[in-house]
Amino acid sequence: MAQNATIYKIELSISDMDRHYYETHKLTVARHPSETDERLMVRILAFALNAHEHLEMTKGLSTDNEPDIWQKSLSGEIDVWVALGLPSEKVMRQSSSKAAKVIVYPYGGRVADMWWDKIKNSTTRFENLQIINFTEADTAALAQLANRAMKLQVNIQDGDVMVSVDEAVVYVTPDIWKSAA
Repeated sequence: MAQNATIYKIELSISDMDRHYYETHKLTVARHPSETDERLMVRILAFALNAHEHLEMTKGLSTDNEPDIWQKSLSGEIDVWVALGLPSEKVMRQSSSKAAKVIVYPYGGRVADMWWDKIKNSTTRFENLQIINFTEADTAALAQLANRAMKLQVNIQDGDVMVSVDEAVVYVTPDIWKSAA
């Protein structure tokens, strides 16, 4: 018998001083049975870093031809494609042809470092691709914040990120491995 997704209710307040974006999003996030707390929190952080009124979570792990998060224009084109983890060069090529901007958030420490060493030379031709890594320590700390009903506050300033839930605070420093042209 297949397990059902676990539903998370999240009130996400974002203060992004770098982009001058200040908004609160009420999210209902379905956590796939195979998704870890770490991946869930990386997904929420990626949402916060790219927050926009048209940004939305997709079916994610349960479908192969969609990113984890996307932003579509009013006419249906994909403006922003956000993927988590360690996609293949083929997946990045396909997503780069489908969207105006592609952002990949790898995580996992040494495994992510090895992935990047293997594929970085093949990504130079994708001008709309950006790759931003999170350290293993940062994502492990974020995973500790996971709760089925969360009020998250995300503050972003000068590229640094502060995530807080109640009294718990996690500081995340995204590491830009590749910038979009």
